Amino acid sequence: MKISLHKKYTEYAIIIILILFAIFSRNILAYLTGSNVPLAVVEGYSMCPTLRQGDLIIAYKPSPEDIHVGDIIIYKDYRGTLIIHRVIEVLRRGNKYYYITKGDNNPYRDPMDVPYERVEGKIITINNNIVIKIPYLGYLSLWSHGMGHAF
Repeated sequence: MKISLHKKYTEYAIIIILILFAIFSRNILAYLTGSNVPLAVVEGYSMCPTLRQGDLIIAYKPSPEDIHVGDIIIYKDYRGTLIIHRVIEVLRRGNKYYYITKGDNNPYRDPMDVPYERVEGKIITINNNIVIKIPYLGYLSLWSHGMGHAF
């Protein structure tokens, strides 16, 4: 009887630890990366073939001068929707930075210049060309929360 009771308490403890980890992992990642959106799920096909729908990506918040042409950033448009696109030009107007972005699979650039204040993060890459992503894992979030969701 004691062994099964001990086993049951151990199982409950593991479940509680996993729930706490799930609740606080986003906050921990946000603190470590400086980004309000440390994990994001790709929705849509504008960044194919680099990023595909359902990819889970990791981002951090760089300083404005550390965002360069070729970087992939996450930003909020004027409706508050998160967009994940590549920087094709960096502009500096006075002390402010702006980024012109475009989806890799889109024929035209995005309609707005993105001010640094709207940048939520820069996608983590290896040697500036290999994106760190977990394919398909983001589908869990898309299915459970509906489309257009970031962690």
